[in-house]
Amino acid sequence: MLIGEVARRSGVSARMLRHYDALGLVRPTGRTTGGYREYSAEDVRRIFHVESLRSLGLSLKQIGRALEDPDFTPSALVGDLIRWTEDRLARERELLGRLRAIDTSAPADWQEVLRVIELMRELDSASAARRNQAVLARPEDVPVPAELLAQAVLNEPDPNVAGALRWALARSDADGAEALATGARSEDVGVRRRAVQAIAAMPGAPGTSAVLEEALGDPDAAVRRHAALALGRQGVAAAVPELVAMVVEGANDVEAAEVLGVLSRDAGCADRITAAITDELATPGADTATRIRLTQALVELPGETAREILRGLAHDDDSAVALVASALQGVLEDQDPETPDG
Repeated sequence: MLIGEVARRSGVSARMLRHYDALGLVRPTGRTTGGYREYSAEDVRRIFHVESLRSLGLSLKQIGRALEDPDFTPSALVGDLIRWTEDRLARERELLGRLRAIDTSAPADWQEVLRVIELMRELDSASAARRNQAVLARPEDVPVPAELLAQAVLNEPDPNVAGALRWALARSDADGAEALATGARSEDVGVRRRAVQAIAAMPGAPGTSAVLEEALGDPDAAVRRHAALALGRQGVAAAVPELVAMVVEGANDVEAAEVLGVLSRDAGCADRITAAITDELATPGADTATRIRLTQALVELPGETAREILRGLAHDDDSAVALVASALQGVLEDQDPETPDG
């Protein structure tokens, strides 16, 4: 068959058939005496094969590889298709989410819509400095959908830009807590960390305390620690075990001790904290550095019970712990001259 008849029967234009020939995808096996392309039945089957692969979303380059490379297996082809489709769907879901965020914000005019779209474009920049500038230089009179900011926080790998986004989200009049709550349950540990940090910067937002308490059971230590510090500042006693663990492990231990001091203002919670620290101090095999951190944490706790434990530690068998306890006891007595000597 000549090219015109093949085009009519196959539905593939003559121009595309010539393109296939130029790329080497489908080369007619014959030529007429006048030099015209002449396609065999096998050539036509190959055309339909190419069209079938195109309908699956493969590029012409991928199709050429599939047809010519003997090592290119059907499973490899399907794997490529799956990855390509997943990437495309992810991009479309992201775009849909952003469009819904703009719609939810009920923009009043086209200028407002264009400003939000411009911010979206800037937040997609490959430059961290440019993304940071987009957040910090945003005019105060330009409302930005909280959901858009929340999604940007979850996706932002640069800590400085993420900090700016958390600041902008915390100052937003709208509520981005729902999007952050979804992020806090993500399979991606980086997303969970950023979500919990952002939620911690929004104390009092509806539903955030429940998300933070759930995060206390996260398998990632950084997620648990962010949640514990935020909950502790809110007076939630459930954070006590993780805060004490932070002191033991030396992870943000000074900050954790300060938060334990805040929680200890409640008498019931103070007893729980004191007991937890005492148990850790008495743990067999606890090293000197750990016991010193626990001793230092006692200074943050109000009440006579903590001071009594500190006086006992001034005579500890570990000379380094005893030295630190004695020094801290002296500091406390200087602050309160009426405290009796141990």
